Amino acid sequence: MESTFDFAEKVALVAGGTGGLGQLIVAELSSRGCTVVTCSRTPNSDPMHIVADLRSPEEAQSLITTVINKHGSLDIIVNAVGVVAFGEITSASIDTVEELFLTNTFGHIFLMQAALPHLSKGSVLVGISGVIAEQNLPGMATYGASKAAVRSFNEALSREARRLGVRVIDARPPHTETGLAARAIEGVAPKFPQGLNPVSVAQRIVLAISSGEDDLPSSSFSS
Repeated sequence: MESTFDFAEKVALVAGGTGGLGQLIVAELSSRGCTVVTCSRTPNSDPMHIVADLRSPEEAQSLITTVINKHGSLDIIVNAVGVVAFGEITSASIDTVEELFLTNTFGHIFLMQAALPHLSKGSVLVGISGVIAEQNLPGMATYGASKAAVRSFNEALSREARRLGVRVIDARPPHTETGLAARAIEGVAPKFPQGLNPVSVAQRIVLAISSGEDDLPSSSFSS
């Protein structure tokens, strides 16, 4: 695919940029010339890292303000934050249901809501809803619902952002070997088939930014 996006001197924010997929997206963006800021709830010694809890709309607003004040602009945002849980819905705790939606759905909405008014024409927003947003599965009902909500939000956000010249990409990669399944906040993961290489997934997402795409269904990721 032909590149239509100039990464040189662009400022990117990768939420969850210290995670299994996030850090690979950071590396890919950095290799193309971006200044990349990361954020997560956990402190990090990297000077380009900001501690922020996106479950709070105030912290999402503060994060965007801090990045723009320090770097002068914000051109790319990739939200790679996410938690997962497994088990039948009858056994899911209320705390787990709330956490799935707070982290996966509300946090994404708050981040995009905070960022959009500050972005210039040509900027790109990326949300990773995942293959589960295309077809939900038993034992993952609440997790899948939280991600399907992200996909639905991105669909409408794309139309609103287009009026400002901002592109929105919804990425739905198949199961990827990031280690997330082993860090479930509740339940035990079923035995999945071998997932995608996270390096190739990160590269595919950044390629979509580069080539002007606005949707990445599961079928667009090679195994």
